[in-house]
Amino acid sequence: MSRAPLRPLARILKARAQGENPDAIEAENRARRHEAMADKQRQRAEGRLLVLGLAFFCAFGLIGMRMGALASSVPEEPRASAVGNPIIGQRSDIVDRNGRILATNLQTHSLYAHPRDMIDPAYAAKGLAEIFPELDEAELLKDFEGDRRFLWVRRQISPEQMQAVHDIGSPGLLFGPREMRLYPNGPIAAHVLGGASYGREGVASAEVIGVAGVERQFDAYLRDPANEGAPLQLSLDLTVQAAAEQVLAGGMSIMNAKGATSVLMDIHTGEIVSMVSLPDFDPNNRPRVQTTGDQSDSPLFNRAVQGVYELGSVFKIFTTAQAMELGLVNANTMIDTQGPLTWGRFRIRDFRDYGPELSTTDVIVKSSNIGTARIAMQIGAERQRAFLGSLGFLEPTPLEMVEAPTGKPLLPPNWSEISTMTISYGHGLSSSPVHLAAGYASLLNGGTRVEPTLLRRDHVEQGPRIVSEAVSARSRDMLRQVVTDGTASFGEVPGYEVGGKTGTADKPRAAGGGYYEDKVISTFATVFPANDPQYVLIVTLDEPSENSGDEPRRTAGWTAVPVAAEMIRRTAPLLGLRPQVDTPQQVGVTLTSN
Repeated sequence: MSRAPLRPLARILKARAQGENPDAIEAENRARRHEAMADKQRQRAEGRLLVLGLAFFCAFGLIGMRMGALASSVPEEPRASAVGNPIIGQRSDIVDRNGRILATNLQTHSLYAHPRDMIDPAYAAKGLAEIFPELDEAELLKDFEGDRRFLWVRRQISPEQMQAVHDIGSPGLLFGPREMRLYPNGPIAAHVLGGASYGREGVASAEVIGVAGVERQFDAYLRDPANEGAPLQLSLDLTVQAAAEQVLAGGMSIMNAKGATSVLMDIHTGEIVSMVSLPDFDPNNRPRVQTTGDQSDSPLFNRAVQGVYELGSVFKIFTTAQAMELGLVNANTMIDTQGPLTWGRFRIRDFRDYGPELSTTDVIVKSSNIGTARIAMQIGAERQRAFLGSLGFLEPTPLEMVEAPTGKPLLPPNWSEISTMTISYGHGLSSSPVHLAAGYASLLNGGTRVEPTLLRRDHVEQGPRIVSEAVSARSRDMLRQVVTDGTASFGEVPGYEVGGKTGTADKPRAAGGGYYEDKVISTFATVFPANDPQYVLIVTLDEPSENSGDEPRRTAGWTAVPVAAEMIRRTAPLLGLRPQVDTPQQVGVTLTSN
């Protein structure tokens, strides 16, 4: 960098030549240089002030905009959040086919303790025991006075309980936000929903996980944030489910049964509109699993899915339908019913003597074991097994529940000729009521396979054909005659053509083999309306006994049929089915002249 000299040589030499003072020239040059430096410093300072002014202007403008936004927004209470909390909080709702809530979430609080922060542990323990009677004061005091730094008191508490704990005034009792699973309808559809519990837990939140039913089956879907809270829609109808549970509970009480189940299924789509298992439970307070005794007596046991029973004569319609499909018989073919039918050491008998022969239709209407067995002998073991397999009776229950795989049918180890004969009338093969509902739907809807489901379906592709439409229609006619002229006369419902088949099977002994003489499983499998089938209903009672007469009556015609009829009477209008009212015929009038 070049600098201007304070004493420029050219001017100095000229000044000396003219006799002037060189110091004046140097002072003038110094003044000009200082003035230039002052101008430069002034420009730099002005630039800095401008930048600083712009910065202050932007800051005050941003603050003003934020204050305006806060002033125009809706005020909210501040919420605490845990930074980096890995626990998933929100869980999607479960709704019925009409969008009504079956399971949802509720914001509540948990209660935990820091014993080392307590001033008076004895007073705190006493106060908590008064608020929560299930807690033991001595145990709480022992924990509070021990070496523990942290202690869960209650996983969830109500607002009233929270206020009562506040009133204790102990600094060692603390609250954390908590989300709980709520079932607003109580025990309605309890076995379908299953229930939920807590997984990973923290003081700020807890992970809600499914433990049974659809809650566990669809746990990943219900917890997936990618679904953006979209509910899981089931095929159940809440109103129909509530009515079915009420009717079945009343029937179970009147018939003195120890358990009962019902399945109501759409005959064309396989959607289960109602599924009831009694005794039931409240999923808001799910009981513990039994560790002793018969698990089938537990309220957690789902009889519709897990209950595998010999269902009796309800299987006879499958035998006659297959024989008609194969062309072995028709509806009017006469079948030998002379009894007893002997096969080795086994004797097959009818409930009463029906004479030497019956038509195929009357074999169903009168419920002849001998007649059905003779038809099965014509079919043969291999073809019978293949036909029942096409209806789904050889596989576990195909339903969207974690309990479904446990409902695996019990098959004979050797499908011999005697097995073919007994299976034809519902003995020797055990299946669940859901299996039976799917089988009846597949046979009676026109003859195409139906898969049961608990999910709402808008469109279902037609399954493989099981029997022809003609055989399906003839089977419906037979079941209709069972109600009008046969063993299910109590199943008639005014305004609705009901068709169905009764089944009464002796209950096998839990130990020692053989069957009880006074314990049965009674079942009524029905389709309605029979002239235009829409729904299949299965009602099963465990150890029923109708005691209004001189002797106990346990057959399905006296026990399961009246319950099913009342259920149809209550639920059919809720399903949108109009009763058919017979209009009286007009009286003919003949005009004559006087």
